Amino acid sequence: MNRPASYLSNIPGRFKGVGIVLLLVALLLLSIVFGSWYTVDQGERGVKLRYGAVVGIAEPGLNFKIPFVDTVRHISVQNQAIVYERVESYSKDQQPATLRISVSYRVPEASVEELYSQYGSIDKMVERLISRKVPDEVKNVFGRYTAISAIQDRTKFGMDVNEALKKAVTGPVVIESVQIEEVIFSDAYEQSIEKRMMAEVEIQTKRQNLETERINAEITVTQAKAQADSALAQAQAEAEAIRVRGIAEADAIKARGEALKQNAGLIALTQAEKWNGVLPATMVPGGTVPFLNLKGNASVE
Repeated sequence: MNRPASYLSNIPGRFKGVGIVLLLVALLLLSIVFGSWYTVDQGERGVKLRYGAVVGIAEPGLNFKIPFVDTVRHISVQNQAIVYERVESYSKDQQPATLRISVSYRVPEASVEELYSQYGSIDKMVERLISRKVPDEVKNVFGRYTAISAIQDRTKFGMDVNEALKKAVTGPVVIESVQIEEVIFSDAYEQSIEKRMMAEVEIQTKRQNLETERINAEITVTQAKAQADSALAQAQAEAEAIRVRGIAEADAIKARGEALKQNAGLIALTQAEKWNGVLPATMVPGGTVPFLNLKGNASVE
């Protein structure tokens, strides 16, 4: 059977059209197969939407969805931090300051659906819940501190801000911590603080010098007293020695006197022993010759 030449000429075009249709079907099938599966990271949760409505929360791992019907929004449940560079406030003594504050927060796993339903994303939640509260709470707490006490008690100040912000922020988020990174006062106040600190250092130095002088004076007094006590003890010892020697000499003289009193001839004997045998060259009228008793009676046998 013979076919027209025109019919034979259209065969390649028909095959070409069928190939394109088959290719499109294959691509559609592939997109359905591969589009039905998705993964959720460990630090995230997936919000499954069906025609825009929340139908479930996907856990980490491989999950299934209906192609072209379901969509998934990923929400992080890890700790995150946001830094507020310039939070302006006034201290209790009306000193203006600019604070740099960092806030650490996280979304609880059980609050992922609530977060998406109310805010749509973490960024919008942070803007409406945290960023609006931080300046007010910082001002309230900072207003209870003087400029000096805010610096000296910085740890307590940070704890008070942390507690205040945790109480103020309610919703599908947990405030983990609040850090006071920096407190900047005006240049004039910084200079006044520097002068005050220098004055306090100078006063402290003078106090230390006075204390050193007091200690040195006490040492000098102690040394002088020790020397005086030593001299007194030495004098007392010398006086005692003199007294003992005097008592000994007096006792010796007394004993000698008693001996002389009991033996009168001992005096003459002592004189005779010490006489050199020479008579005086001159004699006083009525005087006596030493050691000669001419009045005595001599007996001659």
